[in-house]
Amino acid sequence: MPIATAFPRKIRSFRQYSGFIRLWLAPTWLLLGASRAVILVLSFKRLAPRLGAHEGATPWVPLVDGSQEQRALEIARLIRLAARHTPWNSNCFAQATAARLLLGLYHIPYVLYFGLARDAGSRKMNAHAWVAAGRVRVTGGAAFGRFSVVGCFVAPQLAAGRTKHP
Repeated sequence: MPIATAFPRKIRSFRQYSGFIRLWLAPTWLLLGASRAVILVLSFKRLAPRLGAHEGATPWVPLVDGSQEQRALEIARLIRLAARHTPWNSNCFAQATAARLLLGLYHIPYVLYFGLARDAGSRKMNAHAWVAAGRVRVTGGAAFGRFSVVGCFVAPQLAAGRTKHP
């Protein structure tokens, strides 16, 4: 498609997005790039403390109120949109990291999950990362049913208020 016809169409599409998405699209695009770079440069051991409070491998979903759920849905749309337009690989881990940062910025309780699944018909293991905020799957799609949770990181405010049972 020629640039002369594609550009006006892109502008019209951009105007149809919510003000939140228009405001955050460019910063989120950059955030996905920064997340990808940090993942490639830092070891997981150094990155993990910034993902939230480590809660082991027990999956759980935080409760959110109606306004937090709406904002989480907008963040999910925003990350999907920005990730589609990056020239680098904005994989599940980069998207989950970006979602964690945006949800934290808006004080929305989240859980960032890491999971593993065996590839059908082989011995190969697949890894996946996804984020949930209440009923909203912010990133990672329908991973709960396909991947076994091997680690969870929760919003620091959730970890502070949670009591551990022996």
